Amino acid sequence: MANDPRIRIGVNTFLFASPFLTESCNLFPLFKSLGAQGVEIALENRGDVDADRTFEALQKAELHCIAVCGAYGPRRDLRGSADDQKTALSYMRDCIDACVALGAKLFVGPHYSVVGRAGAETVDAKREQWKLVIGHLREICKYAADRGVTLGVEPLNRFETDFININEDAKRLCEDVGAANIGVHIDLFHAGIEERNLPLSIIETGDRLVHVHAADNYRGAPGTGTFDWQGIRDALELVKYRGWVVLETFTPNVEIIAKAAAIWRDFEPSNEILARKGLTYLHALFSS
Repeated sequence: MANDPRIRIGVNTFLFASPFLTESCNLFPLFKSLGAQGVEIALENRGDVDADRTFEALQKAELHCIAVCGAYGPRRDLRGSADDQKTALSYMRDCIDACVALGAKLFVGPHYSVVGRAGAETVDAKREQWKLVIGHLREICKYAADRGVTLGVEPLNRFETDFININEDAKRLCEDVGAANIGVHIDLFHAGIEERNLPLSIIETGDRLVHVHAADNYRGAPGTGTFDWQGIRDALELVKYRGWVVLETFTPNVEIIAKAAAIWRDFEPSNEILARKGLTYLHALFSS
């Protein structure tokens, strides 16, 4: 994979801001200076960003909008109450519209349930929830396809969801939806908890893989923990992955997301140092 320009390196805005607002666009030059080639914007609510001003700021900083990242907080649950399902679907359409306005081709995240819903469900309940989510995702995929957007479905660890924990289940979900514009979004932190073997799980996901979030085993900067990054790189090469690898980690000073992700300590002295370490390592990894 030496000097392969098809693997590009980006950063998720959650590392620096929550919510990400129009005025947060002043961070773009910093992202560029830290080594990001693109920005994944976590859109928490409709209207948080002015799309025209954000797009202009991205262009000025010579950055791409990689994707819009979904934030599935309270009431955004495709397997919840009728009202929660309606709220989630409305939010997903808003995010897809934001993708179009910002020039992003991907809408990524746990597109099935509110984050934090994790409990023991009966086999029958799981079966019914699966059917419900499949039906909703077919509808959303049609909306996204008409706008040139692909969905990336992200498995989460067992402490954050009971619905999709492993890449195999995310792949099966995509196959059951049956749309051409849906694939698996692997978050290596979550996968590191749930998968038996990280590189093998990537290989088994194969051409269904559409997006990658990168952090090390303890959710710090890639290359500072115990993950087999060379094995991960080689697995991505084997499946001919040519998308983005996006640094997604957090610090306690972004309080809302830190609480949601259980980030109780600083991994580095500052989020700038954390980002620079992670982005620098990823660039070196994919150019070696």
